[in-house]
Amino acid sequence: MNDLRGVWMRRVLRAVGVLLALGILFLIVTPIGRYLLRAGWEEAKILKRRRPIAEMVTDTSISPVVRRKLELVLEARSYAHDSLGLDAKKSFTTYTELRHDTLVLVLSGVYPDQLKQKTWWFPIVGSVPYKGYFDAGQAKRAAEDLKREGFDVYLRPASAFSTLGWFNDPLVSTTLKADSIDLVDTVIHELTHNTYYAPGGAIFNESFANFVGARGAAAFFRSHGSPDASDEADARWSDQQLMASFWGRLYKTIDSAFKAHPGPENRSLRIAVRDTIYRAARETLLHDLGPKFRVIGPHVLERMRIDNAAVMAHRVYLTDVDLFDAAWEKNGENLRTTIVRVIQLAKSDTAHKPFQALRSSLQGR
Repeated sequence: MNDLRGVWMRRVLRAVGVLLALGILFLIVTPIGRYLLRAGWEEAKILKRRRPIAEMVTDTSISPVVRRKLELVLEARSYAHDSLGLDAKKSFTTYTELRHDTLVLVLSGVYPDQLKQKTWWFPIVGSVPYKGYFDAGQAKRAAEDLKREGFDVYLRPASAFSTLGWFNDPLVSTTLKADSIDLVDTVIHELTHNTYYAPGGAIFNESFANFVGARGAAAFFRSHGSPDASDEADARWSDQQLMASFWGRLYKTIDSAFKAHPGPENRSLRIAVRDTIYRAARETLLHDLGPKFRVIGPHVLERMRIDNAAVMAHRVYLTDVDLFDAAWEKNGENLRTTIVRVIQLAKSDTAHKPFQALRSSLQGR
């Protein structure tokens, strides 16, 4: 019996060794493996330099403004967990001062004559329409590579990110630069990812987290006796809803125009029609929608980029957000109940179409 057990153990150890060797080979040899190694190395550096926020708020050598912001992060984190039911884990209990001004650059690419994005696959999260780079030079080279492949390219900085609870994500100095409302919004947004993240569902995940972050920030300040900040958070979300509607309509218009002129022989025609639509869209944004915005000023709208890459980038973060608000209103504006209900619908949706499942639920089907 002991001999059989020994043979079985040796086989198990050999199998584990083979799997480990294959995993290491994957990380070293494949591009995605090397990318993950680099991302892991950067994450390790961030984790190594972190300090407990609870200690920092009592450190008088730190400026009062920074300490108050750090206190606000802890308060927002507690509110997200206690009042909204989000899975805070150990995220945002520590702080890391970065040695550069940008945490990560996010790259996305879209075909110029169709609303189709370049996607990347990663373990755990599945296929996503963007890729983050910690190194600015590497990000710019990747963007140039995409341009040479014929993509419209969108490269933007991000001040925060989530590892979906796999690591104890610290607050980083780039996030702390935000004002109080955006800071609370960001904390709640990222903790929403901790709580639920549908593999391969980037558009749903980000749009849902944007809704929870915005409505959560308004509720947080309301509960903490700061009506002015709460009203400002509501105004910002109102503007985001207007922008979501603008980008959504523009997406449908461009998509219909592209489909009306199919085939490789009509590529130049599709691009010409696209450019005409985008010129008209800018006029609509400036003159029709402009006066309706409560926070976003005309100077921001004038500089706003409008092309395929911008349409698809905004679609990731602002798709059908009116559905989340409708669910929130249906649940008596109880955000915690709404979060639970939306996640339940997403998890039970065997067709992997969470927006459709939410819409059907709202329609009573």
